[in-house]
Amino acid sequence: MNNRQQFFTITVTLIAALGGFLFGFDMAVVSGIIDPVKSQFGLSASQEGWFVSCALLGCIIGVLFSGNLADRIGRKKVLFIAAVLFLVSAAGFAWSESYTVLILFRILAGMGVGVASNISPLYISELAPAHQRGRLVTFYQLAITIGILCAYISNLFIQRHAAVASHDGLMGWLFAAEVWRGMFLVGAIPAGAFFLLLTIVPESPRWLAQYGRNDEALSILTNISGAEEAKREMNAIASISKKATGGFGELMRAPLRNLLIMAAVLTALSQFSGINAVIFYGPTILKNAGIEAGDALLYQVMLGLANMLFTFVAIWKVDSLGRRPLYIVGSLCSAIALAATGACFMAGVTGWTMLLCIMLFLFFFAFSLGPLKFVIATEIFPTHVRGTALSMCILTMWVSDWVVNLLFPMLRDGIGVAATFFIFSACCLISFFYAKKYLFETKGKTLEELSSGEILPVSH
Repeated sequence: MNNRQQFFTITVTLIAALGGFLFGFDMAVVSGIIDPVKSQFGLSASQEGWFVSCALLGCIIGVLFSGNLADRIGRKKVLFIAAVLFLVSAAGFAWSESYTVLILFRILAGMGVGVASNISPLYISELAPAHQRGRLVTFYQLAITIGILCAYISNLFIQRHAAVASHDGLMGWLFAAEVWRGMFLVGAIPAGAFFLLLTIVPESPRWLAQYGRNDEALSILTNISGAEEAKREMNAIASISKKATGGFGELMRAPLRNLLIMAAVLTALSQFSGINAVIFYGPTILKNAGIEAGDALLYQVMLGLANMLFTFVAIWKVDSLGRRPLYIVGSLCSAIALAATGACFMAGVTGWTMLLCIMLFLFFFAFSLGPLKFVIATEIFPTHVRGTALSMCILTMWVSDWVVNLLFPMLRDGIGVAATFFIFSACCLISFFYAKKYLFETKGKTLEELSSGEILPVSH
């Protein structure tokens, strides 16, 4: 691959990864919005939970329609839909005047996240050269953590600015008097950039070839891999397209059913660790520990930075140490870190000690429960059912997130923050035992070896 081809591939990957950035930003920005919205609209605990979790309902809707739509009209066009959803929801939320309208635009934002979470990594994987696919798809996961960090920094900056800014005029209303509006409106900037940049990226060559547009597909593959490699890839694509395709019915038959159950259970348990409760409710969690609002936002920036940096551990070690040991060690240590966090709340320990416990959880999550569920789901299924299986795993992720974020305020106010973190810890412990029993190693195996049935999971 020459420099021109490398530049083309990286540029397209980074533009597609903006979907991941918006995913992370949109999901995390609400952490700084919850308290002022709750105060302004007088929300109860259940209304607060619905305000946060309704976006996850939107994610489920986005996942459900985006996969089939991307197969019919193309990956690029569906990414445009995601960009529009992000842009409209950011602007609409900022001008919302009622709780009902807020919910509507939160659901639209969630739909954008659901579409991006399904199609952006799929698009990247279908353009990436085989020898770079793993690293390039990982950019998407990294973009999510960068988006989360940028949301935290943006919230902190706007909150600090609001304390000294004038409340007069439109800008004063958006960024000072009702600061939560400006926090969400900032998301329109990357959303607009995503929409404009998508105009210069090509369609997926795999999708083009599927619809007989072979000349266009070959031209794009030549820009990525060179003429000779592009011809070999086109021959491979043609060979695969002649094979029978599978779907949900085939996934429901053994041994694929066992693989799907394993991937879905690991995905659900990873979200029941409470990772998104920490991301969404971070400031309110820290305020429950007696930390001032401004300090809570600053601490959350530090948590976001740690989350981003710790993701590099997975990138660095997943191919050398293997998936199974990282998952087992990470889930066990996550359980310990969450239990320690719960103990801090129970004992009234705050400040750096509590922050350290939460950072340890993020560290262990970032190299195990977080990225590896996607790595595993994209490896263990045969090619002809991989897309369907991955969509079902992503759907499982969003349903699990919706449940956690809907229930968290009620658990927090009902049984207390300490007990809630102990529940999260128990879920990680269950994940540890489940992975130890059922998860098999895929390191060093080609997708063809895994698809051939040489390695099978323990039967459920």
